[in-house]
Amino acid sequence: MKLYVGIDLHSNNSVVVVMNEQDHVLYEKRLPNDLRLILGALEPYRQRVEAVAVESTYNWYWLVDGLMEAGYPLRLVNTAAVKIYEGLKYTGDEHDARHLAHLLRLGILPTGYIYPKQERAVRDLLRKRAQLVRCRTAQVLSIQNLISRNSGKGIAMDAIRQLGDEAIHQLCGQDAFRTLAIQSNRAVLKCLDDQIRILERKVLSQAKLKPAFEKLLSADGIGNILGMTIMYETGDIERFSKVGQFASYARCVGSGRFSNGKKKGEGNRKNGNKYLAWAFVEAAHFAVRYNEHVRKFYERKKAKTNSIVAIKAIAHKLARACYHMLKDQTSFDATRAFA
Repeated sequence: MKLYVGIDLHSNNSVVVVMNEQDHVLYEKRLPNDLRLILGALEPYRQRVEAVAVESTYNWYWLVDGLMEAGYPLRLVNTAAVKIYEGLKYTGDEHDARHLAHLLRLGILPTGYIYPKQERAVRDLLRKRAQLVRCRTAQVLSIQNLISRNSGKGIAMDAIRQLGDEAIHQLCGQDAFRTLAIQSNRAVLKCLDDQIRILERKVLSQAKLKPAFEKLLSADGIGNILGMTIMYETGDIERFSKVGQFASYARCVGSGRFSNGKKKGEGNRKNGNKYLAWAFVEAAHFAVRYNEHVRKFYERKKAKTNSIVAIKAIAHKLARACYHMLKDQTSFDATRAFA
């Protein structure tokens, strides 16, 4: 008789449930997050286990890798797509684990992509770089706000890096407190610049674009680092059968729910890959600066809406263009993408 395992994973423990084809629970226990204990609990059922369903939480690497190395067929659960009947009066971790095993038995369990273990280290390093870039942007915006608020003058990002202590003091109207505030932001900004460069050098020395992804570099706004970010966050492009699926995964698709021409609510806006979404937005900013076709599209869209919507629209078009470039191995054509 086939058996099905559902694991409700938490930060420091996991609820393990083993069910048979009649949905009878053969084993159910909360265990510490210790791979040795979990493997020991499943060992008596190993020969009959059809598959193991594990929640796609932030800390799934160790458990999924360990179970796969032990020879268990794995299903990484797409938790955002799993629905539990809302009329239930009581639910708990044991119920959640049973529900996963139940859906697994029925063959209707929503699953996610198990990213190859050997490529995760570089991907996580690129994610760390993206985090530091966002922190760097926060420092720049803070300096610009302080200067604009107190002097009425704007200042470009490149000019901020050239500011000396005396220039800052002059911009702050000789105010020692404001000067110190900007100097603090500038010190953090310099530290972030240094760390970002270190990460970039490490990534470029250890990895390079796969041949199938080299066409990304033909797109204005996408260089080696952003290209590798898109590559590592995309994984296997063949897992996206349609361009709309890829655009949705990159969070470039709206989440509204409509009926009879009226908006009835919002879907899950966070469903997708936030790092891929960030990469395409970054590429959109650069594309506006370096491509005339993209700049004209941006100005038209901005005149009708606003700058944020315009950049997101460009990110959407870039995502769709990159999908076709990767699928068909063609170079970027701005006249087609931004007609």
